[in-house]
Formats: sequence, C-alpha cells, structure tokens
Amino acid sequence: MLDTLIQHVCVVDGSGRPRYDADVGIVEDRIVVIQAKSDVQSDGARQANRPEQAKQVIDGNGWVLAPGFIDVHTHDDTHVIRFPACTPKISQGVTTVIVGNCGISASPAVLAASPPDPMNLLGEQDDFVYPAFSDYVDAVERTTPAVNVAALVGHTTLRNNVMDDMYCAASVEEVAAMKQALSVALSQGALGLSSGLAYASAKEAPTAEVMALVEELAAYKGIYTTHLRTEFEGILDAMEEAFQTGKHGNVPVVVSHLKCAGAKNWGRTHDVLALMERTSATQDVSCDCYPYSASSSTLDLAQVTDAFEIKITWSERMPEHANKRLSDIAAELGVSLHDAARALQPAGAVYHCMDEADVERVLQHRLTAIGSDGLPNDPHPHPRLWGAFPKVLGHYCRERELFSLEEAVHKMTGMSAARFNLRDRGILREGAYADLVLFDPDTVDAAATFDSPIQVAKGIKQVWVNGQASWCEPNTAVTQNITRAGRFLKRGCV
Repeated sequence: MLDTLIQHVCVVDGSGRPRYDADVGIVEDRIVVIQAKSDVQSDGARQANRPEQAKQVIDGNGWVLAPGFIDVHTHDDTHVIRFPACTPKISQGVTTVIVGNCGISASPAVLAASPPDPMNLLGEQDDFVYPAFSDYVDAVERTTPAVNVAALVGHTTLRNNVMDDMYCAASVEEVAAMKQALSVALSQGALGLSSGLAYASAKEAPTAEVMALVEELAAYKGIYTTHLRTEFEGILDAMEEAFQTGKHGNVPVVVSHLKCAGAKNWGRTHDVLALMERTSATQDVSCDCYPYSASSSTLDLAQVTDAFEIKITWSERMPEHANKRLSDIAAELGVSLHDAARALQPAGAVYHCMDEADVERVLQHRLTAIGSDGLPNDPHPHPRLWGAFPKVLGHYCRERELFSLEEAVHKMTGMSAARFNLRDRGILREGAYADLVLFDPDTVDAAATFDSPIQVAKGIKQVWVNGQASWCEPNTAVTQNITRAGRFLKRGCV
C-alpha cells in the first residue's frame, strides 16, 4: 500500500525532458510508482494506483509536481540548527540546502574570539561549536531540520583555525594543518572546499595556497566552489585563477554567484560567459546565480561608491540605521559615504551593483544553476532569502520567457544534484527520494521585496521532504500533518 498518492499532476521531472501528466505514489521516503496518463496500464498498475490503496490521497489539481529545489548556494550553516523550521527555504519549495559557501563554514571551526568578517555572517562566537565536521553532521541529524543539509568546508574557516594573522599568506606548516583538517572533513562527508578570496580575511592567500588545499579533493570526488578574488573589472583574471586551481587538483569548479559587479563592468557577461564556455570544453566548470541585480554581504569599504545604491541591512555599532540607504545615513551624520560606512562597521549591506541584462544572460546560460545566497541572520534580509526560486519560475520563466519551465526546474534540481553528487535527489523518478514540490505554474512567484523581504512565496502549494509533508500553502484546503524530515546528505551517499 502507498503511504501517499499524489493524483492529477503535471510532472516536470528535473531532467529537462518534456512534462507529462501522471499520478505519483510514495512509500516511506521513496517514489515507488509514477503512472503517466498516456501509459497503457496493466490491471496490476491500475490496482496499485486506486485511491483506496493509498493511506493518503492528494489531488494535485493539474498543478506541477517537481523535485524539491536544491539551493546550491546558502549561508544557512547555523540557521538550520538554531531555527530548524527553515521557513524561508521550505516555503519556496527548497528541500535541500548546501551550506559552507564563500569560504565560510560553521565547521570544522574553532573560535577564540568573535568571528572575523565574513564568518560573522553565520552567527556569533557561541554559534561556532563544531570543532570537527562530524560534530556538525551529528548536530544536524539530532535537530532534524525541515530541509536536507549538505556542506562544503570553507577556506577562510580553515585559515581561522590555524593562523594568528589571516591578513597574510599561510606558512608551509599552516597549509599542511589546513590540508589535514580538510581531508578529515572530506572523509566525514563534506562535499568539497569553498573559498571567498574577495574578502580581506582570505585575500592575501596566494593561488598556491588554495591549490595545495584543492589537491585533497580528487581522492574524495570533491568539488571546488569559489567566490572569486574579484567580481569587478578584474573578473576575467579571477576566473582564470579559479579554473587553473581546479585544473591543478583535477576537480570540478563552480563559480559562486557569477556576476559583473560595478557600473564600469556592466555588459561584460558576454566575455565572462565566453571564457566559461571555452574552458568547459576541457574542464568541468560551471556557475551558480541568484535572480536579482543586487548583491548582499558585509559592508565592504572597497565597494562603497555613489555609482549605485547601497542599503544597510544591519550594524552592530549603530543598529538604528538598519534598512536605510548609506547615502541617507551619511547625510544624517554629516559625513562622507566612506566615513559613514566606517562608523557603521561591522555591518551588512545590499549593493544594487549589477545590470539586469547581465543577470538574465547568466541565468540563461546552460552551465548556470540557481542558488539564493540568502543571509538568514540579517534582520532586514535581501529578498532572495525568501523568494529566489519562485522568482525564477514566475518572473524569469513565465513572464520574461528566458527558458522553458522544464529548463528552469532542471537548473534548480537535476543539474544541481548531479553537480554536487547528491544521489537520487533532484530527479522525479521511481526509486528516487520523495523530495517534491507541488506548485501552480500560473501564479508561482516571489512575494518578498526589498522593502518587505520577509514574505512567503506565492503559488507553492505543498512540499514533501523524504516522503513527509513538510509545508502547505497558508490557508490551503489541504490538511496534513506537517513534520520536519530533513537529513544530512554526505557526498555521493544515499
């Protein structure tokens, strides 16, 4: 007998293949039967799909049933444990998050003081309580968050563990210690290594330092993801560095949140994507992207400019200025933009630093997967935290017609699972895990805005994680027991 039968749905299976109408049956945590309406059913197949043969029957109303979305670029490391409901993610159809991006990870971490920038994006010193990667795995499994969690190890985190001064290159002994820690984490299930070479705490790391760490990945079939050394005018050189690093270690490379930042850099995605396309002929290279023309991170003096709007999301020293434009704060204080930024630090900011045509160009590219890059600890977050995936489906797919629905879903599911070697995830087929999202393709969209960023997405009807109902649209007629069923996913493991 089926545990759940989801009837009358349009299946978009995550592979990129055409959609089809079907009924889908679940037993425990797996999809066990998919009965396409066009199939010539045997008596046995008909019997297996009769409603009375399922403990629970859901009428899909002709809506789309797809694999749960995989957010390949998050900073949810500590959030999935401190706030395991994971409402910003599960409410938009995300069933798996990949943490540890941009060189910062909650584990393996040892902090003797407040976390340095940008590790402070993940929480306070008390939130870094996982000296071994296995400690973090255990914490996730004990907590059972609403979503599955897979994790990278951050280069900056490794540096913090072994270096007294991170504003220089690591010594031979320090590199050896980092390599050992990375190898242990990989053996305990880490996906690979991430770097954030644009940040001051890693900027002085020479290419050779990162290459030495990447050497550890191949034996574990790991992956290297990188927040490039710069996303501004020097982006092509930064991409070349990333690709050479991956080539040195013979591992796949993912360029994180690919963009051409800064007004002087607008339009250069033609060159950036051409370089990635050429390199892909001989190397496994790709990127992720979020569907917005504004970025968000810590407040960086190097990015302070009057060429585009900068909005403050938080400030430790002057919290009353959160959710204000930096230019307005400077005028209020009677100082320059840079002096205002210094007065606010440590702080976070949203930078309206991209051209919309560049964003669309990157989103469309065949090697681009979708990641939110949301910052859950921001009191006034970028709307991508709550709306990235529905915005792709609503605005960019349905309204802008950048790609088909099948391709949009593939960029959020099958492509992502294959890239990070998450077996039996990201695909809707018999035998795969029942991570599923049911949505209305005519209404799905982000509700979050820059002014009101904490808003549940529109059109996400229901979400299942490992076969368990984990989200229902508010005020829906569907009644089910909602439960948290997320797991820690180790690379390549079921």
